[in-house]
Amino acid sequence: MTFIILFGIVSLFSDMTHEGASSIRGAYLSLLGASAGTIGFISGLGELIGYSMRYVFGKITDRTKQYWPMTIAGYVLDIVAVPALALVGEHGWIAACALLVIQRMGKAIKKPAKDTIMSFAASREGAGKSFAIQEVLDQFGAFLGPVLLYLVMLTKTDGTTYEVYAVCFAVLAIPGAVTIILLLVTKHRFPDPERFEPSPKEYVPFKMKREFVLYIAGISLFAFGFIDYSLIIMHVSRTYASLASGLAETSSLVNDGTLPLLYAGAMLADAVAALVFGLLYDKKGVKALVWSTVLSAPFALFVFAARSVPMVLVGVALWGVGMGAQESILKAAVTTMVPKSSRATGYGIFECAFGAAWFLGSWLLGVLYDVSIPAMIGLSVAAQLAAIPLYLASSWSR
Repeated sequence: MTFIILFGIVSLFSDMTHEGASSIRGAYLSLLGASAGTIGFISGLGELIGYSMRYVFGKITDRTKQYWPMTIAGYVLDIVAVPALALVGEHGWIAACALLVIQRMGKAIKKPAKDTIMSFAASREGAGKSFAIQEVLDQFGAFLGPVLLYLVMLTKTDGTTYEVYAVCFAVLAIPGAVTIILLLVTKHRFPDPERFEPSPKEYVPFKMKREFVLYIAGISLFAFGFIDYSLIIMHVSRTYASLASGLAETSSLVNDGTLPLLYAGAMLADAVAALVFGLLYDKKGVKALVWSTVLSAPFALFVFAARSVPMVLVGVALWGVGMGAQESILKAAVTTMVPKSSRATGYGIFECAFGAAWFLGSWLLGVLYDVSIPAMIGLSVAAQLAAIPLYLASSWSR
């Protein structure tokens, strides 16, 4: 449990860095000149590269058993790319997009090794509870990051909008540095985390069992329909004035200065959902994922169809619920389906499929945003709900 909490604190500062950036990323790309289709494409491409390469790095990790070197290398690349966004020019959306892809590559390197390390400790403490605890700490950092940027925007009253955003990205270098320091401390304290989970007497090779295939199909549909936050924040940043028209008292709730707080609220919902549904997973299994999906699936209706600030806030909160389930239950389920000796490969396959579906969904939903918002909403909700029968089927096939 000490390891789980310490590793969770590493994730806290890591998420302060890249989730702080995510809170203004879509608006920043739009400011630099990127279109909605481009933002959707780049967001999806970053996820595709970041997730698809996790299969490769998962295989490498399983073969070499170099869990810590892979984790540290990925964290360094992930963290460095974020403050570097402060260095792109006022029309440097191409350079910004490249840095976002690099940041996702860092996550691709670290995630299979990191999740596998976590799974070793989770085998003792309960998979749902362990990943839920990490996700709560993770999302507390994801809450603090946007709040930090809000304070920066509050104090940075001079300069253009671009200059304010550049300062925000530069400030994120501070929690980024703390992340690397704490990660090295954790490695020194727990150099051999694989000892948490006893190895089987005989080597158990990885096999694509029916339950795992059905589960992968379900999470792929979920990912396909789950709209990237970059598109959400771009929509809100473009339309906040019209949302607040006729309601002068709410005009300050959604504006350029408060956009990070909107994301912070989503991260709080994420943290609460991760803890609730993570603990529920240990008792009810995949049914917990079914309930979280039913609850979060309609978020696009509130964000994109409603024309009021309160409805947008509800939609963003439901989006956070979906993210919380994604980061806790989805990972916990892999721990129970894949043997220890090939778990990094299992996580790699899981994340590769998830990323490919996220890419296709983000791209298509981004294009549909420019063509027909109702069609985009319908596809998003339908795809997420279509995942539920597959979740149940994966549970029944055990």
